[in-house]
Amino acid sequence: MNSPAPSIGQFIKQHLREYGMLLSLVLIVAFFQYATDGTLLQPLNLTNLVLQNSYIIVMALGMLLVIVTGHIDLSVGSVCGFVGALAAVLLVEYEWPVVPATLACLAAGAVIGAVQGWFIAWFKVPSFIVTLAGMLVFKGLALTLLQGQSVGPFPDSFQLLASGFIPDPLQGEELRLTSLLVGVGAAGLLLVTGWLGRRHAIKHEMAVEPGLVFALRQAAFAAALIGLAWLMASYKGMPTVLIIMTVLAIAYDFVTSRTTLGRRIYALGGNEKAARLSGIRTERLTFLTFVNMGVLAALAGLIFAARLNTATPKAGLGFELDVIAACFIGGASASGGVGKVMGAVIGAFVMGVMNNGMSILGIGIDYQQVIKGCVLLAAVFIDVYNRRRG
Repeated sequence: MNSPAPSIGQFIKQHLREYGMLLSLVLIVAFFQYATDGTLLQPLNLTNLVLQNSYIIVMALGMLLVIVTGHIDLSVGSVCGFVGALAAVLLVEYEWPVVPATLACLAAGAVIGAVQGWFIAWFKVPSFIVTLAGMLVFKGLALTLLQGQSVGPFPDSFQLLASGFIPDPLQGEELRLTSLLVGVGAAGLLLVTGWLGRRHAIKHEMAVEPGLVFALRQAAFAAALIGLAWLMASYKGMPTVLIIMTVLAIAYDFVTSRTTLGRRIYALGGNEKAARLSGIRTERLTFLTFVNMGVLAALAGLIFAARLNTATPKAGLGFELDVIAACFIGGASASGGVGKVMGAVIGAFVMGVMNNGMSILGIGIDYQQVIKGCVLLAAVFIDVYNRRRG
């Protein structure tokens, strides 16, 4: 006999944090859209919003796994800046081809993550200390590589990583039809996969959300995707980096929610001792989590450098704070074992929309930092409060 879906009230109460953050993002977008007289969602500003937050979202995917395992990584901003500096040296000074230089930078990120993960996993040095040391080390190495000066510009093919747009073979006159069709196709795929996933869950007598909530959520996401595609198609189309972000988010969401590896990561964060006794190689899993973080920090460094078209000694400064804040605002727990990929993405966009909207309104950077700090504290407070009530 199929397991009945809970009532709408029960479901919303059980998933208050998840749906609350999504609703918060919608309300924040609506507020700034009104406050800026429609500037926020203009195609040009919407494209800039995606480009400005792309590297934060990429790093948030890796940071979420680190936080879920019960650790933290304070070095991601410095690693991001160091890899951008390394790319500048290889591409500009040594004139390496783009592909080998990119692969070398990603490999450097993996090595950095492996070294830090090695100390954390097998020597049990607290991740806070290891990555704090890493933050200082790689900030210094970036200064050494660049010799205190900015290096650029990059080759045009490398800049496409952050400033390119998907081509439009259909050549629409007023709309980039290819981008619009990609958005419509993504919305259709979302509807189909959501429906199939719900059928599969019902078939195996798993708990599912109420039908009305499911239908409204799917329709809202599909409409948002099509609307986003329409707006971007009216400018230059979808940025290449948006496609990269989307593919990564879908891949990480699948790994964390549908694979054995994902379940082991959450088990490690929930109770490391129990996970070890159940046969999970906790040291190796922690090590791989930091290797993954290093690769994503390197990718973010390449995207950021490509967007600026230069590598600067101050690149990556403070990025770790935005990345960690995005994960916590998106529902990750400071005690580990809790957090979702889409929550981290939503958290990153909450931070991004707030930054962009406050900048349009002319709010100073000082007050922006105060407001962002209060939002982060409120998100963590709600998490702690809910855990104590549970």
